[in-house]
Amino acid sequence: MNPDFPFEIDPGFRSGFVCFVGRPNTGKSTLTNALVGDKIAITSNRPQTTRHTIRGIVNRPDAQLILVDTPGLHRPRTLLGQRLNDLVRDTYTEVDVICVCIPADEPVGPGDRWIVSQVTLMAPSTTIVGVVTKIDRVTPDRVAKQLLALSELLGSDHEVVPVSARTGEQLDVLVDVLVSKMEPGPAFYPDGELTDEPENVLMAEFIREAALEDVHDELPHSLAVVIEEVIPREQTNPDLPPMVDVHAILYVERDSQKGIVIGKRGARLKEVGTKARTQIEKLLGARVYLDLHVKVAKDWQRDPKQLGRLGF
Repeated sequence: MNPDFPFEIDPGFRSGFVCFVGRPNTGKSTLTNALVGDKIAITSNRPQTTRHTIRGIVNRPDAQLILVDTPGLHRPRTLLGQRLNDLVRDTYTEVDVICVCIPADEPVGPGDRWIVSQVTLMAPSTTIVGVVTKIDRVTPDRVAKQLLALSELLGSDHEVVPVSARTGEQLDVLVDVLVSKMEPGPAFYPDGELTDEPENVLMAEFIREAALEDVHDELPHSLAVVIEEVIPREQTNPDLPPMVDVHAILYVERDSQKGIVIGKRGARLKEVGTKARTQIEKLLGARVYLDLHVKVAKDWQRDPKQLGRLGF
């Protein structure tokens, strides 16, 4: 019996940790959500959307995979960018398998080659699997060419799997491949649990996702969300779901960005609240009153003290 796990381990059960890496906007968060079967990581067509290492859990009768969705590895321009890269590098050595994700609709480029070099440098003994994402966007011939290109980049001894998170195509094949790479081990989380992320982190991420829709290119890097208070209301009508007040602050770096988030006469901030509230109510299983305020924290991405206060 393993002293770290004081219970009997089924020798036919496998478990382990998987990290998705790749350039920004290669579909890592969408893939995580699709494999888990629920939304635990926010998605956006803007690079550098993911700011935390989000853990999702894939449960099967014979296995449990813990998926670690990380920020996109990139050449940083700010202290925030450097800290996001550090998060990714720290994750490399803590997982059993690293999945290198490359989209089917973009050619393999210098950024992909740099990421693979970083992965092999930082975690030379970790198993690597290639994943070609977004295959629903291109023809089968294009998928085949991308599979070959990724195989050549990683080396012929590494498996490469094409998938579409949007349609679900090949997701079961990817899970089978990942499970085959795992050693026998216990279920780290109870069956049915989908993530170990605190509710406050997920709520802040849902708000940030709503605020990132249809905005200027500069805003995604400059926007941070902090949940200030979560206050359950007294239940006065047992026939209605519980009610929760959620108070959050959206931080930007300049007054001009504050205007973008709020919109004319507050219209955009109201829209952000409406979209985020839907996700938060699903998360909490309660009705939600969402109170949003926007504040300026000048150049917070480059200020160590402000980064710490905002959770980075």
